[in-house]
Amino acid sequence: MDKEYLDNFERRVLDELLRLCTSYHRLDGMLLASDDIDGKWREMAPEYMADAVEQIRDYPTVSVAWAAYLGMAVAYGWDVDWATIQKADYQSFYGEQGFDDMDEHIVRDILCLPLDSEEAADIERTVRRCAQTVIDSIRREQIEPQSELAFHVFARGVRAAYRIGAALELKRLGYKFERLGDA
Repeated sequence: MDKEYLDNFERRVLDELLRLCTSYHRLDGMLLASDDIDGKWREMAPEYMADAVEQIRDYPTVSVAWAAYLGMAVAYGWDVDWATIQKADYQSFYGEQGFDDMDEHIVRDILCLPLDSEEAADIERTVRRCAQTVIDSIRREQIEPQSELAFHVFARGVRAAYRIGAALELKRLGYKFERLGDA
């Protein structure tokens, strides 16, 4: 695999998602991130990808969007109780219907937002737009479907969605970058 190509693709997608979320006033032009949160993705990614790959054909946006919700859940846990979330296995983020309703479970049961609230609706719209942006970026690459390269590009797009989801939640929780001192 061409690591440089994949790194550049992921960087472009993440930059595009950051611009999109900033234009919706959901972020401030900076990717809020944590090594802990990114590390949790590395742990959960194989299981997530096994679920997501099965959804690509019929539900491509869902296959990406749920990663953003997962990033939000991990970021929330990082803020509230990292000792617990750090030990949580991937399937603990499932809803009652497993992968299929992971989004609702995360919003309602982890982020503690009523599903019919305006905030939940804003999150859903933002995540949907981000997921569609990732799918569009993948399609622009014109890679042979079901190839090894297609899988790796998809995986990088999904990781970008996870990271933007985490950034969205960190922002919602009040985190921001601030300039320190006179430097």
